[in-house]
Parts: sequence; structure tokens; C-alpha cells
Amino acid sequence: MRSLSRRDVLKMLLAVPVIVLPACATGRTSPQRDHGDALAKLERQHGGRLGVCILDTATGAELRWRGDERFALCSTFKLPLAATVLRAVELGELDGNAPVPFGPADLVPHAPVVQARLDAGVTSMTALELAEAAQLTSDNVAANLLLRQLGGPAGVTESWRARGDDVTRLDRFEPAMNHVLPGEEHDTTTPCAMARHVAALVTGDLLSADSRDLLRQWLVATDTGLRRLRAGLPPHWPAGDKTGTGIAPTMANKLNDVAVAWPPGRAPLVVAAYYESRGHSPGTWRDEESIFPPIARIAAAWLDGLD
Repeated sequence: MRSLSRRDVLKMLLAVPVIVLPACATGRTSPQRDHGDALAKLERQHGGRLGVCILDTATGAELRWRGDERFALCSTFKLPLAATVLRAVELGELDGNAPVPFGPADLVPHAPVVQARLDAGVTSMTALELAEAAQLTSDNVAANLLLRQLGGPAGVTESWRARGDDVTRLDRFEPAMNHVLPGEEHDTTTPCAMARHVAALVTGDLLSADSRDLLRQWLVATDTGLRRLRAGLPPHWPAGDKTGTGIAPTMANKLNDVAVAWPPGRAPLVVAAYYESRGHSPGTWRDEESIFPPIARIAAAWLDGLD
């Protein structure tokens, strides 16, 4: 009998069991199905397409709505990207404290940290500083610089494959990777693939304890998603997240959020929510964020029902 490779172990870690699949639920009503129906109702109320995967890392139980459908990553990829940097530093594949140079030619829209450094005459940051900037502020230049350090989008995707995620794929740099039309698979994930990936990062052995702690610090310090999932979580639950937003004239608005919550006395709860609105509307995306807090409330109620 062959021994299990590290990849085999990681794939088993990510392949958590499914407890409920609301889209296929049958039979009499139950609290589990009620929560799934609530997600479906939320989609109907807002229009467009909603994908959600809520994962209890203690049991592997999932509550899903369109959990296996593909959605554009947008900037949610920066959470596993930051973890990829931490992992590469641990393995000695990347010097986290070595300067990574940049200049005006590297600038793309939305680079709050890198632009401020350039304005101050600073022309380099370390890989760890760039990872923090990508996670906390969604700095696009920081993300692109890290991608180049890690073998480009293809290299990062391959590292995710090695971690057991066979679904999530990154094909382009920022900001082009945000433009994903219906039916396209480039630069996409599924809610459940992302939820399982993040669950493995915050609870498994993909990262050392020190790196997990640092990733948690970055997640909690991120404030770009305070109007999204975190707005609906119980206020006494420590939580962090990574948002993603894609607005372009030729596609429907895309608003995403991947959150991790640490309920007191319990294992972490992961919520991955991806939303495509009914069409392109640059002036309404802030209002469309209102779909996220109810998802978090459903997640909290569902978790309580597992006791």
C-alpha cells in the first residue's frame, strides 16, 4: 500500500464533508433547510446571482447556495496570495525581508500603499510588507509585485494546486483579472473551494503557528469589508475578511467577501460569499453591499443550530 504524500493529506484536509446542500434539499422542513432557503430568498430579493459557502471548521459541515458555481475572484485572491508569501518564506523559497523594487512604471489603479511610498521617495518594500499591503488595503501594485516574485499568476495557481485547491485559478495580473464575463473560467473560484482553502490556512498545517497568527492579525486589521459580512456577525466575535469588487461597463457588478470569524470557545467559522448583480451600475455598488450582512446573520444562526 503506497504511503500518502503531503498533497494527498492536504487534499483530504480540503475535502470536507457536506452536511446540507439547500439547492437539492428535499423532504420536510428543518432548521438546516430553512437557512438554505433564506440564502435563496436573499438572492431573489436582490436579483443577480449569489454564491455562498459557510463552513464550520470544527466539523467540516457546510451550508451552501451555488457553492460549486464559478465566480470571479476579484481581490479575494489576495488572501490566499498573502498566505502563499508566508508559506514561501517558511520554506526558504522567498526572503520575506529582502527589498522588492518598484517605480512609476509599475503603477496601476488602486495602489494606496505603494503610491504613498513612491510619493515619499521610497522605491522598494519587502515581500512581507507587500503581502500586508495587499491584504489590508487591497493594493493592486503590491499584489502584482508579489505575483512576479512567485512565478506569475500561473506559478501562484500551481502553489494552490500543491495545497490541494484544484478549483481556484489566477490567470492575469491586476486590474485585468477582475474582468470576467459569464461562462469564463479564468480568474475564478467557487465559494466552497475558497472557503475550504481558507479553512485549511487558518486551522491546518499549511502554515506554521506563527504564520497563522500573522495571517489572522492581517485579516482582523483589514477594514475594507466592514460594511459586508463583518457587519452582520455578532460583535463579540473576532473576525477578519478580504473583499473583492469588480465594476466595468461590459459586465455585471461583482462584489465578494471572504470572512473568518472566531466565535468564543469554538473553532473558526469561514464564510465565502460571491455576488453578481443584475447588470452594470457604477453608482449602486455601495448599496449592493447590503446583501452581505444578512448572509453573516444566517451563518451565525446556522452555526448555533449545529450544537
